[in-house]
Amino acid sequence: MAAVRREDDKAHRSAVMRAVKSRDTSPERAVRQMLRGFAPFYRLHRKDIPGNPDIAYIGRKLAIFVHGCFWHGHDCRRGARMPKTNADYWRSKIARNRTRDAAHQERLEALGWRALVVWECELKDREALERKLRAFLS
Repeated sequence: MAAVRREDDKAHRSAVMRAVKSRDTSPERAVRQMLRGFAPFYRLHRKDIPGNPDIAYIGRKLAIFVHGCFWHGHDCRRGARMPKTNADYWRSKIARNRTRDAAHQERLEALGWRALVVWECELKDREALERKLRAFLS
């Protein structure tokens, strides 16, 4: 009977993971809403720009990435939380994400782009985040 329960758990977890979106997430929409007030005319998810930034100002060569703290290994409380099951897999997955993020930052820089990472946890203090965005865009 335990084997059936384990398979049900795997199927459920797999369904949950498939439902996790990679674009148009709540944090990303919140950042875009903030930007519309003072810096509209951005482009979304441009595949022709290294790293496929969530938000791009093409003429100004500015890219904004909105990262989930868990998925990209931020050093905040949520990012430091590691699942209890399959921990080796998750450590490896998050390490690969961080390596990939760093490579994208280097490629952007080499092409003359400036990039900003907005972490999901930064949305807790909207005023500070708006100041950060305004400073980056000016």
